Amino acid sequence: QVQLVESGGGLVQAGGSLRLSCTVSGSIFSINTMGWYRQAPGKQRELVAIISIGGSTNYADSVKGRFTISRDNAKSTLYLQMNSLKPEDTGVYYCNGRAVLNAYWGQGTQVTVSS
Repeated sequence: QVQLVESGGGLVQAGGSLRLSCTVSGSIFSINTMGWYRQAPGKQRELVAIISIGGSTNYADSVKGRFTISRDNAKSTLYLQMNSLKPEDTGVYYCNGRAVLNAYWGQGTQVTVSS
């Protein structure tokens, strides 16, 4: 089993920054790709950014140039640095870890960007 715990969400003004963290525990060696997703009120969950075990990254067009995903394998932690935040970035942010046969989710952390 794998457990993912997010932290770092909060309330920030537009133009501000936040850094989200996701600590991974359990059978971490089964995890390859990790990512961040978000869900705004009344909308479907959407991909924000993903990073492979080798460090390759992909971002949603809406966050390119503003968000950076990274992972520290030694600390079993995934990060999302969010800069130049906009009100439309508001939502619950979820950490995701993918193994060959399973996908794991954290409980989510709320990010609210005020205008």
